[in-house]
Amino acid sequence: CFLTIRQELGFSSQFIYYDLPHIFFLIDNLREGAEKKVVFITGRVHPGETPSSFVCQGIIDFLISQHPIARVLREHLVFKIAPMLNPDGVYLGNYRCSLMGFDLNRHWLDPSPWAHPTLHGVKQLIIQMYNDPKTSLEFYIDIHAHSTMMNGFMYGNIFEDEERFQRQAVFPKLLCQNAEDFSYSSTSFNRDAVKAGTGRRFLGGLLDHTSYCYTLEVSFYSYIIGGTTAAVPYTEEACILSRSSLGPSTKSGRSYQAGQESGPSAGKD
Repeated sequence: CFLTIRQELGFSSQFIYYDLPHIFFLIDNLREGAEKKVVFITGRVHPGETPSSFVCQGIIDFLISQHPIARVLREHLVFKIAPMLNPDGVYLGNYRCSLMGFDLNRHWLDPSPWAHPTLHGVKQLIIQMYNDPKTSLEFYIDIHAHSTMMNGFMYGNIFEDEERFQRQAVFPKLLCQNAEDFSYSSTSFNRDAVKAGTGRRFLGGLLDHTSYCYTLEVSFYSYIIGGTTAAVPYTEEACILSRSSLGPSTKSGRSYQAGQESGPSAGKD
C-alpha cells in the first residue's frame, strides 16, 4: 500500500495557502533508517502555462494507479510534487509573472521570503533534503508549456565533466523511446547566462553528480509522431482512453495532456 502526505510550505504573497503532496510506499520508503530516493517535481511557475497542471495531474494519477510500473516506482522512490509554484499569478490570471510582477523562474539564486515566498519555501526544502545524508535527490523536473513548438521535449544542463553530461542525455532518450509524443531532436542542453536563475540551472549547479535536473516542455496543442507529418492534437477523448488503462484507482476527471512553455517567451524555461 502507499500513502499520500501533504506538507505545509507556507503562504503566497496573496496569502494563498500552499502545500506539497508526497507519495510514499509504506513498506520500503518509510522504513526507519532507509535511504529515501526522491523525485522532486514542480509545475505552473508560469501561470499561463496551463498544460503544466494537466501533466502534474497525469503524473499523480499514474503514480497512485495499479499499473505495474507505478507499483515499482512507489516501491523504490518518494515523489514530492509542488504542482503550482505561482498560485497568485494563476488566481489573478497573469500569463508569466507573480502578484508582484516577478518571473519566478529567474529568481532561484536568491528568492526573497517576502517577494517570492513559494519559491523560497520550495528551495529551502530542497536544500534541506540535499543536506540530509538519509535522502538522495535523484531527479528535479520543472514542468512548463510551449505555445509554438510541438511534442514534448526537455532542456538540460551542460557540464565540464563529459561523462556527467552524457548521463544527462539518457533520461530524455528513454522518454523518446517510450512516449510517442516526446521529441529528443527538440531537446537541448545549455548554460546560457539568462537561464542562470531558473530551477533547472540553479539546482543543476547546487546538486552533485548523482542528481539530474531538467525542464520538461510540452506543447499547448499537439504532437507529431516520428515518420509522419500530421499533427495529433491533445484531446479529452485521447486522455480518457489513456487513463482507462491505469486501473480502477485512477478517479480524476481531468485529462493529462502533455505541457510546454509559451507566449512571448516561447522556447525559454
